[in-house]
Amino acid sequence: MTVEALIPREPTPRRAVVIDGQLICDEAPCWVIAEIGHNHQGDLETCRQLFREAKAAGASAVKLQKRNNPTLFTREMYNRPYDHENSFGRTYGEHREFLEFGAAEYAELQQCARELGITFFATAFDLPSADFLARLDMPAYKIASADLRNIPLITHVARLGKPIIISTGGGTLDDVRRAHDAVMPINRQLAILQCTASYPAAFEELDLRVIETYRRLFGDAVVGLSAHDNGIAMAMAAYVLGARIIEKHFTLNRAMKGTDHAFSLEPVGLRKTVRDLTRVRVALGDGTKRVFPSEIPGITKMGKKLVAARPLRSGQVLDSEDVSIKSPGGDGLAPFELAHVIGRVLRKDLDTDEAIQLDMLGPRP
Repeated sequence: MTVEALIPREPTPRRAVVIDGQLICDEAPCWVIAEIGHNHQGDLETCRQLFREAKAAGASAVKLQKRNNPTLFTREMYNRPYDHENSFGRTYGEHREFLEFGAAEYAELQQCARELGITFFATAFDLPSADFLARLDMPAYKIASADLRNIPLITHVARLGKPIIISTGGGTLDDVRRAHDAVMPINRQLAILQCTASYPAAFEELDLRVIETYRRLFGDAVVGLSAHDNGIAMAMAAYVLGARIIEKHFTLNRAMKGTDHAFSLEPVGLRKTVRDLTRVRVALGDGTKRVFPSEIPGITKMGKKLVAARPLRSGQVLDSEDVSIKSPGGDGLAPFELAHVIGRVLRKDLDTDEAIQLDMLGPRP
């Protein structure tokens, strides 16, 4: 089946992307990205373990970050001393190089992802990194919030022909519109993620309703959330607002060395995120109000019906003192029928608490 065959056609929504054979759209399950970044600490086996834990938790994808450090940073920044508790090198350049995987590691991780059955892709932070990932035939590409205004990088990645996911932290709506308009003439498979580029992000700065704004303004793009907050609840709120991609940073242990671990989810948190997103999707329903069979026993037991308040005789005209409202319901007239009962002629004798039925009533005299 071709990728085009998986994308819904009108009148179903136009917003859809297909990544690694998985359809992402309003009707599909939420696509959950475990953002590993450099939480592997430069260790290949740690990264494999993160892949395994992400798969076990039910994540749709794992993601790394790719930088060509010598050309990405100014010479001053690259050589700047990096004396920090989270440093893996004497200078910032050494620190970044320590955490960077090359072609051999990426190839091994691709094989690991294939064996696990989880999608693996990465963020391209610069043109050489985008080309590096293209040589590996990555199924999708991420653009970080810091590159929202980097139209040369965005258009270069768009021309690679794979789905492109753009985070929008630290940007204005004009910045988002500019990026959208740059991608769409080149590549129709675009996802736009609301994001607050703080680490961690304060809840009052998440602006989740921007998800609704993006859905209204960009009807041809899948909308999601790149969440830097602590916890899992905001992912559920984002889904209800229309997010169909959720990205959360992921680690084995929040106490590990590195700047991202403190606001990342551990395996149990990722499992709960995937579980609750699945529950929310099912729980939302389709907007149709129904009575479910599971409700009937409780509603019958606790519901009410119209009954004789005292012994009643055939031929009498019922008044309000003749009728009581009592449980259980189910086998008599519902209380909303009371106004239609008062003043009617009773056609048979009734004992106290006997249910009043419509066929027991004659017309008003």
